[in-house]
Amino acid sequence: MTPEQLFEHHYVGMHKVAREQGWGDPTSYARSREIFAAIKLGHTVSITYSGADAYNAQGQPVEYKSTVGPRCQGSYTGISVKPTWEEQEVYLREVKIGKYPEHYYNRFDDEGLAESWVMDGQIVLDILMPKLKNQFYSPKKKADPRLGASITNTEIRKYGKQVFSRDS
Repeated sequence: MTPEQLFEHHYVGMHKVAREQGWGDPTSYARSREIFAAIKLGHTVSITYSGADAYNAQGQPVEYKSTVGPRCQGSYTGISVKPTWEEQEVYLREVKIGKYPEHYYNRFDDEGLAESWVMDGQIVLDILMPKLKNQFYSPKKKADPRLGASITNTEIRKYGKQVFSRDS
């Protein structure tokens, strides 16, 4: 096969498997990375694009954050802004972030999943809440008023647990 034929073969095959499994479009956003991570981590792939990215072995919904950078990190962006901080906090705890007992930080490279770390959802909230609160009360100078904050590699290594490394 030529490189072009090989690419076409794998592209069509990936879509065929995803369709048969009910995983949706594997080329939509980072869906292929979510599917790949779920397979490697022994999770069940979510069949919807909103809400949980996957379900762990206990059937609990989990959140995935993926990067192709040199270090694991997780960006929480596009968070809707509520009228008051009290409403914002409830939304963050019950709808957007806190409802996931586990957050996985997955780093990918050209060979697939390179490493994965898991962090307890409450710890994620404890780290993100002050960052988001500061942003909530900061003057809105950007075109997109939504909130966003990141979990850094340092925070992941300090509070998380590595659950996968291709090198080990």
